[in-house]
Amino acid sequence: MEIKKVKRSEDYSAWYNNLVKNADLAEHSDVKGCMVIKPYGYAIWEKMQAELDRRFKETGHQNAYFPLFIPKSFFTKEASHVDGFAKECAVVTHYRLKVDEVTKEIVVDPDAKLEEELIVRPTSETIIWNTYRSWIQSYRDLPILINQWANVVRWEMRTRLFLRTTEFLWQEGHTAHATAEEAIIETKQMLDIYADFAENILAIPVIKGIKSANERFAGAVETYCIEGLMQDGKALQMGTSHFLGQNFAKAFDVKYVTRENVKEYVWATSWGVSTRLMGALIMSHSDDEGLVLPPRLAPIQVVIIPIFKKAEEKILVLEHANSYAGLLKKQGISVKVDDRDYQSPGFKFAEHELKGVPVRIAIGPRDVQNGTVEVARRDTKEKMIMDATDLEHKIPHLLEQIQINIYQRALDYRSEHLFTVDTWEEFLDALDNKTGFVSAHWDGTSETEENIKEKSKATIRCIPLNNHQEDGKCILTGKPSTQRVLFARAY
Repeated sequence: MEIKKVKRSEDYSAWYNNLVKNADLAEHSDVKGCMVIKPYGYAIWEKMQAELDRRFKETGHQNAYFPLFIPKSFFTKEASHVDGFAKECAVVTHYRLKVDEVTKEIVVDPDAKLEEELIVRPTSETIIWNTYRSWIQSYRDLPILINQWANVVRWEMRTRLFLRTTEFLWQEGHTAHATAEEAIIETKQMLDIYADFAENILAIPVIKGIKSANERFAGAVETYCIEGLMQDGKALQMGTSHFLGQNFAKAFDVKYVTRENVKEYVWATSWGVSTRLMGALIMSHSDDEGLVLPPRLAPIQVVIIPIFKKAEEKILVLEHANSYAGLLKKQGISVKVDDRDYQSPGFKFAEHELKGVPVRIAIGPRDVQNGTVEVARRDTKEKMIMDATDLEHKIPHLLEQIQINIYQRALDYRSEHLFTVDTWEEFLDALDNKTGFVSAHWDGTSETEENIKEKSKATIRCIPLNNHQEDGKCILTGKPSTQRVLFARAY
């Protein structure tokens, strides 16, 4: 396995791209801007899906599916929504191909033009709220708590595997409520679910906050978000939950009859995370040797590598390896016995390290005689000799230790890269020479926010939910401010 290694410290972007490809997570396709998610990468995404899906259903949500194609007229009904997505839309204009009689090439049939163009789904608010109009008549029909697992298309000029591609996978929740209070509770609940998932499954510490008006989702009244910090000091928006108010209900005339027999517009939310979380996972934990996966997400939590030279050794060692695997599987642990006899142990060690398998167990003839195995942790690269009879008790505990350690390491990094500044000079110094989140005062205007972005290439990532009032002066204009916000350069 000839793998070209690039160090994070030398070229972070190249390191990331190499790792995605070398670890067999994904690759670029022949469709510009689109990717192929390979089986190992998709296995990680499936574990993310399963965890999130369970949490959604525990809070009363149901899965459904809505069309990939959305009539163009639907987008014109909510003005800010169409403004927000107009530049990213892929449009279907014809429905048939034909063979050109002269060139013999396949061409679009000009006689097959659609009466109304169809937009390839960039997000589903419009098609879903058009549907909800026929689902909702009375307060008895509310709330509607729907989630959709789907693909979306947003035309991108600059793409990067998992982080920004023209087509990507995601889930999008769309709920309808009788009151604003219920919708806001839903919006915050889903933000909490995302944050808990990020921290306890992905092992990534996140900051919960509200987006500024400039960064708000198109068509939302308020956008809540979770923001993570990657190992290069850049921020990544990892999930969003939107309070949509009555904007889409009014656009699509979705009303309900209250208990008092009065017609009112419905209140809405939407919320989503995508395969961008794969990028977050890679950039938060991995190292120069490859992936570092939290055990709760790893497709293979433990790999057992039998080591032998002779045929009789192979039979003995494999018997014990498979026996240990069986014991661990009974503990609910995902185990693989790598019994390939055409690859050396050294090759296997490197491959599973590259793929981020949390625990590696090596067993040879001498280990069988001694009743021991060699156990190696992926996160710290620490090796230890363990009594084979202790495996089924100690390995589950070790996996939990690794999960906690990976999270703590990421939390320590974020703590070391969160800076509080009061002047423009300090602000630029923190961005240019320290990197990370920068807590600073802002005068609250969109104009100042745009000026700061233009001058520094940093954006307001969020107004943290745990903010407290603090009088100060805007770092750029010197105008009064009552709270700090978090800035960062971001993906």
